This record gives sequence, structure tokens and C-alpha cells, in this order.
Amino acid sequence: MSFRLSVCAEMVYGELPLLDRVRRIHEQGLEVELWDTRGRDIPALAATGARFSSMTGYFGGSVIDPANADEVLASAEKLILTALELGVERMVVHPAELGEGGVAVRPAQRATGEMWLTGLRTLERLGALGAKHGITFALENLNTVLDHPGIPLARAKDTLALVQAVNHPNVKMMLDLYHAQIGEGNLIELVRAAQPWTGEIQVADVPGRCEPGTGEINYPAIAKALNEAGYSGVIGLEASAVGGQGIEAGDAALAAFRAAFS
Repeated sequence: MSFRLSVCAEMVYGELPLLDRVRRIHEQGLEVELWDTRGRDIPALAATGARFSSMTGYFGGSVIDPANADEVLASAEKLILTALELGVERMVVHPAELGEGGVAVRPAQRATGEMWLTGLRTLERLGALGAKHGITFALENLNTVLDHPGIPLARAKDTLALVQAVNHPNVKMMLDLYHAQIGEGNLIELVRAAQPWTGEIQVADVPGRCEPGTGEINYPAIAKALNEAGYSGVIGLEASAVGGQGIEAGDAALAAFRAAFS
């Protein structure tokens, strides 16, 4: 299998400072995902030599809210300088603005036509911005059952429909299989349908959001389906180590992740 494997430095090796987490992931031959990069030592991160596959691509506004969609663009334009310095390939956005703990800033229980149209137009504008700088914006699906209640258009089928409608080479889907399993299931058919529109895949097991092999998802079967579908992009471990935040637990989680997709 020819997948590129990446690990979210925000969720493993929590006993270590961020720079040491990045170095340890890089030393194991894996790429690195980051979340919010504001306030972090970007030159020091770049100096680790790590390859950064993705980072959060905005810090305000909502892709689907006409009242503040411009904030998404404005914050993305500021963060793009960091992405370029780190060599980040994808900047991740969400269907609506997330607050503390991933809760919706402006909860909504149903999607409207205006939300669909605003999402389409905002993603088109992000695509143009990405094309200008050689970066892809990736719209991530979320589950609204457990982690992100009140986020409209968050299900994988909705985020996929938006990305398909935009049809721009610099707008793809961040297909998160942890969220999809909680909200929808049928993962093998989902990865097959989404493959042409997928910029990156994130994984964690269910329940618990830990490494593959700790829950109910058959990740080796998914890896086989991805390989057969011709996917050769990045698969990112966005999960905590089941054994905790220590070095040994983190190493074990990365080994289990590598085994599931090798």
C-alpha cells in the first residue's frame, strides 16, 4: 500500500512539549498534523525538518453563515503565511464555527438553503485563495451525536456534496472516519464514494477515539478498500493513545496505526 501516514501532534505524547512531539513523530518516519498554529514558534517547528500535512485553516466565522463567512476568508488569508512557512499542504475548515470543546458557536438543528448556498460560495472563494498559494482547503465532516452538536451540514454525505458542488482542485474533503462511524457508518462504501474528492483521511477508533485496534472499526479492511480504490494520499491518526500521554503509550499507538495501514 502506498499511503502517506501522518500523526496529529496535538493528541499524542502529551507529556512532551509540542516541539518534542513533532520531532518524535518525524523520527519515526511519519508526517505531522497541527491544529491552531497561532502563538506557536513557527520557525522552530519548521526547523524540526518534519513534513506537515495539514493545519487548521481559519480561526473565526462560519463557512455556511452569510453574516460572518467573510471572517473565514480573512482568517485563512492570515494563516496562509504560516502554512507556507511550514510547507503545509492542506488547511482544514469546518462546516460551522467551533467554540471551546468543539461546541457550535451558533447552534442550529437544521440546514437551510441559504446555508448550502453560502457554503458553496465560501468554499469557491477559499478555492481561489488556495490556488493562488498552492494550498488545498479541506472541509472536514464532524459527528453531531457526541462531539459537535448543533453543527449543520457536518455529516460526511453533506460535506461531500458541498465539495462536489464546488468542483475546484483546491477544495477537497477531509474525510474523518471516526466522525463518520459515529454519525453514519457504512465506512467502506463511504471511502469508495468520496475517493475522487478526498484530500486527506483522518482516523481513530470508536468508541474512545484512540488508535486502530482499540474499538469496533476494521481499519485493515478499510485500508484494503482504499488501496483497491486507488487512494494513495495521506491518512492521519487524529487520536489519543489508549495507554495515556506517555512516550511508551504514544509509540505503541503509532505502531498500531502503522500496522493497520501497511
